[in-house]
Amino acid sequence: MEPASIFAQIQQFANRADPYSLYAELRRTPVARQEDGSYVVSTYEEIVALLHDPRVSSDRRNLADAPPSEGLPPSFITTDPPEHDRLRRLAMRHFGPPHSPRKVESLRGELLEIVTGLIDGIADRTEADIVDDVAYPFPVTVICRLLGVPVEDEPRFHQWADEIVETLGPGEDDREERLKRREATVVTLGQYLGELAEDHRKNPGDDLLSGLVTDDGPDGSMSHLEVISTAALLLIAGHETTVNLITNGMLTLLRNPWLIERLRQEPDLIIHTVEELLRYEPPVHFLSQRVALDDITIADVTIPKGSPIVLALASGSRDPAHLRDPDRFDPDRPYIQHLGFGGGVHHCFGAPLARLEAQIALRELAHRLVNPRLVTDPPPYRPSSTLRGPRHLLIAYDRVLPYQPIT
Repeated sequence: MEPASIFAQIQQFANRADPYSLYAELRRTPVARQEDGSYVVSTYEEIVALLHDPRVSSDRRNLADAPPSEGLPPSFITTDPPEHDRLRRLAMRHFGPPHSPRKVESLRGELLEIVTGLIDGIADRTEADIVDDVAYPFPVTVICRLLGVPVEDEPRFHQWADEIVETLGPGEDDREERLKRREATVVTLGQYLGELAEDHRKNPGDDLLSGLVTDDGPDGSMSHLEVISTAALLLIAGHETTVNLITNGMLTLLRNPWLIERLRQEPDLIIHTVEELLRYEPPVHFLSQRVALDDITIADVTIPKGSPIVLALASGSRDPAHLRDPDRFDPDRPYIQHLGFGGGVHHCFGAPLARLEAQIALRELAHRLVNPRLVTDPPPYRPSSTLRGPRHLLIAYDRVLPYQPIT
């Protein structure tokens, strides 16, 4: 039996806690063809080039052997211009520039209030699970409020989100079965969101879902199914990646206690800290929804038209050809440029909100927890190699300081 390829080894759960030495081996072949016919790209310069190459599609319907889809129509993250541009503009009208330029920043006080309440909730204990107690409920509460989803429905979509996330990603042996499970779950989630969208159409409020169903701007309006696909994307992507960013961030801080002390003395350092986290321990490791629309030659390898392309973002952000000493966490780097939010026309829609959520959560945890330390290292990880992060992060601490404004 032949040994598994480096990329296949990265997918193995046994390597979830530390895939980075394998990424170093993967980068020796910047563009590597896999047994299933996909091409894995692992170096920074090549990934950036493909993220901006119009010959690379995000629409899986362009695969040479594209399977039929029975779920919802594609969301804008899995479509190409001009369809992508129209849908993204319609969604962005209610979330960011140019129509809602202060939307995210206006949430700062509300975000701080939510985090403060969650940290207050662990003040009577000396142990906590950062995932269950802070990193998960925080972005879920935020995205529910933004979208107009009743927070009491969280247990329902938590289960659906887990099913969708854990069936994502490249390299699965049981790909067809996982695709069927994912599409069945997406249909169930779609039914729920469709009913919710109708409720918001009849009784609109000041939320994103109401905006999506009532807006009729220069680009027209979204169809009912487009609203559902967009809402499903925002609901899941709006919290799953941020859970990983906060949890990976707290794990990194606890492994570097000097940084916790620096954050207490230099609160503004949290901005560079989060950017370095997005490079060093990103929440998303792979973009696998890419297809070559033409023969593409890169790094002396020709990727044939119709071939699947996997962009190993986490590997690219640690490429020593891109920056010096990439395996060292250093928020003082004069040059922090990463692939944590992808790039090109599909640069992460929710990046400004994710940044702000992580900055507030990690800054408050660093300031309020006295002598925080890991209970288990490495922690138990989630199954997904694509959305990589701890399932739980158990910590111990001496006490929790009362909230005080940070100046």
